[in-house]
Amino acid sequence: MTGSRGQRRSGAGRAAKRHAPLLLALMLGGCGDTLWARLMPATAPAEDVAEPTGPALRLNLRGQSQQAALIQALGERRLWRTGGNRVVATDGGRVVATSGFGEMLAATRFDGPDPLADPAALLDRPASARRLVDLMRADRAAEGMRFGVPVECRLSARAIEEDAGVLLVEERCRAAGAGRFTNRFWVAAQAAGQRGTVLRAQQWIGPGLPLLTLDFPEPEEPPAATAAR
Repeated sequence: MTGSRGQRRSGAGRAAKRHAPLLLALMLGGCGDTLWARLMPATAPAEDVAEPTGPALRLNLRGQSQQAALIQALGERRLWRTGGNRVVATDGGRVVATSGFGEMLAATRFDGPDPLADPAALLDRPASARRLVDLMRADRAAEGMRFGVPVECRLSARAIEEDAGVLLVEERCRAAGAGRFTNRFWVAAQAAGQRGTVLRAQQWIGPGLPLLTLDFPEPEEPPAATAAR
């Protein structure tokens, strides 16, 4: 019996390790397993190799600042990569997956809509949200993988006195086995029902890591309409 249980655990561990890299591809809705196989490094250097020439996301972790270039976009989803092969996937202003940080946020799945999509509504009506996350260590060892970790959160928003055009959304969360944390999002104020543009954020990306600070690139201005002659 002991040998049988050990074989089952070993088989489950091998299966988890084999399928874990697919989580990121599935989360991005068709980015492809081959892309993630290239993007997911075992380790990451402390500094970027080169500065991005296009839209870039500024990352700051433990006082180290890096620029991450935009390498793929699909609707509100973005895939960013630093010259040191750290990878961040975002959906709007929220980090939904990471690679190259020691601890990896492999996938994020919400039970229902994300209240961050309508930040103005949070001014009068704080909202609760629940999501499941998959976590793993950089070595991708089976014993370091955790699937379907529940994260329970409460979101609220307030106007910033020094800048009337910006809302501060605070998300107070409790993750099973990972304690409590508070994410913060600075969002360009919009009318209720409209998606606000996240300008800056501080977000939890896994146990054992400090909050990751992200400064998003300024949204591109739409082209001016040409006057009819």
